Amino acid sequence: MSFKFEKLNVWDLSIELSNSVHQLTKKFPKDELFILTSQIKRAADSITLNIAEGSTGQTNDEFKRFLSYSIRSAAEVVACLYLGKKREIINIEDFNKIYIQTEEIIKKLQALKNSIK
Repeated sequence: MSFKFEKLNVWDLSIELSNSVHQLTKKFPKDELFILTSQIKRAADSITLNIAEGSTGQTNDEFKRFLSYSIRSAAEVVACLYLGKKREIINIEDFNKIYIQTEEIIKKLQALKNSIK
């Protein structure tokens, strides 16, 4: 058995982003554990989870609404990246890598949402 979301390239990309964020947060200081670490991980995971939840047994309008939630969560990841960079716990290489991944996901989510009638 397979689910609709498992066939979506953007869902695969969101899994990769979530893994990249997880690896990044391993470098964060312990005093950020319940602050930025938690927030960016939850935002990244939320992208994947909303794609899955919205695609399963929902109407097209409902799926579009969940894709919007995913886009918002992706924007939250970007905002967290900026906070981490400003706090000097995210270096420019990691910032750029995850920023580019997130930007690609946002574009694909918007395209998918616009393609749904």
